[in-house]
Amino acid sequence: MTFHGFELVVFDCDGVLVDSEVIAVRVDQLVLADLGWQLALEEIVERFVGRSEADFVAAVQEQLGIELGEGWDRKYEPWYRAAFERELAAVDGVVEALDGIRIPQCVASSGSHAKMRRTLGQTGLWHRFEGRIFSASEVANGKPAPDLFLHAAGTLGTAPERCAVVEDSARGVRAARTAGMHVFAYAGGVTRAERLAGPGTTVFHDMRRLPALIAAGRP
Repeated sequence: MTFHGFELVVFDCDGVLVDSEVIAVRVDQLVLADLGWQLALEEIVERFVGRSEADFVAAVQEQLGIELGEGWDRKYEPWYRAAFERELAAVDGVVEALDGIRIPQCVASSGSHAKMRRTLGQTGLWHRFEGRIFSASEVANGKPAPDLFLHAAGTLGTAPERCAVVEDSARGVRAARTAGMHVFAYAGGVTRAERLAGPGTTVFHDMRRLPALIAAGRP
């Protein structure tokens, strides 16, 4: 008999739990311009959403032919902090979704633990996941490699095929597919639905629908 149910829901953080991507992309544009790289918001989404800070730094260094060096971001941290403190909120409908999901949940994000502690803490979501939060800093390769999702599943003792991943970026969706996990791709953020669609993927626009989608199992 084919297995259709899930035993673990693995949430990305930015753009899935906290509505941070639209804020971060806007500040990224200012930071990149200050460094000498002018990019449209759509191109920043395409290049950087779902990638780790290390990937961001590597791309900037390669594009501009510079070495950013340790502490390069001290100037810019207040830019992000001020924008997040002023605007950051939980993704619309995600609290209802979390309340409606009846199986264990965790977070696996390209962001650092310090960043997630801030953003999840500010939006009141930290306590829901404390002790079950995984960062790309813990694995050799970040998204779109499957390492982070496999690490989270392995740590929590769940087979990949029994995991549902909730993602909002093309790289995150690709990582989950490669890990052998079904993806629920949230298209209510900065990435267009057509960029998320594909095999092993359920695209949805309203976070409140997520519990019913997960309960229905793997299509």
